[in-house]
Amino acid sequence: MPGTENEYVKQVNRVSAVTLAGNAVLALAKFLGGALAHSAALLSDAAQSLGDCFSAGVVIVGVHIAGRKSDKDHPYGHERMECIAALILAAVFTATAIVIALQAVESIVSIAGGELPDAPTLAALLTAIGSIVVKGGLYIYTERRAKKLRSSALHGMAVDHLSDSLSSVGAIVGIVGAMCGVAVLDPIASLFISFMIVRTAWGICRLAVDQLVDKSASAETEKEIEDVVLSTEGVERIDVLRTRQYGNKVFVDLEIAVRADLSLIDAHRIAERVHARVEHEIDESIKHCMVHVNPLTGEDNHEIPQQEME
Repeated sequence: MPGTENEYVKQVNRVSAVTLAGNAVLALAKFLGGALAHSAALLSDAAQSLGDCFSAGVVIVGVHIAGRKSDKDHPYGHERMECIAALILAAVFTATAIVIALQAVESIVSIAGGELPDAPTLAALLTAIGSIVVKGGLYIYTERRAKKLRSSALHGMAVDHLSDSLSSVGAIVGIVGAMCGVAVLDPIASLFISFMIVRTAWGICRLAVDQLVDKSASAETEKEIEDVVLSTEGVERIDVLRTRQYGNKVFVDLEIAVRADLSLIDAHRIAERVHARVEHEIDESIKHCMVHVNPLTGEDNHEIPQQEME
């Protein structure tokens, strides 16, 4: 992950720009292919790619805001704005799916009433195959960057690329079926595409909500934190370890036990070493580590009795 917020924003925006350009080209190709080659499924795919162009713009704006430095009104930063951007993506995808599904149902009703559309041509099939190749490449590229940057918005875009590839497979089935005389398969493929879009939107929404409601970091990250803390000289044990996700960052709350005969200055130095190691040795997703020191008394219950606190 990059060393600064500005670098993080630049890298996310670079991926978003590639996605925007790729989807713009695909949307145009699918629209022309669907219109000229008589494929409702390909037109549905074009609508999805057009929505993806808008989504890339949402990510660029959301990540730009999320990358702002902490201020008086937002002392913990703005990282959660990226989660908001991901939720907007989910909403856009859902709206797109509804439009596609309604158009597909209308086509199915028309076909059932005896109104048969023109059969798709070979151009529609070739366009759908090309879409799978392009979207597959975009998925691999975007998902790799999303994992490295720990970006929920980029992960949402990557999952959408994968969903688009699967949708194009459905479009191919519909196109081939319609070319073989089963016209209803083309709008049925559009329904499949709308289902895949909704499924994608739900996954993006769930991930964004987890980050908004302070879900803990992964078990692997917490184990890594434990190992670093316990290997710090002067730390006798960990009494409390809590983590919470904040956008693409993680906050850590620690209570450590040190020898009771240490001076306040020595105990503070141990806490400072723990703080520095957690923030710099784990990975750069750790935004802040708060460390509280308890005296090691040998008792299981390290909490101060309530009457002593009053």
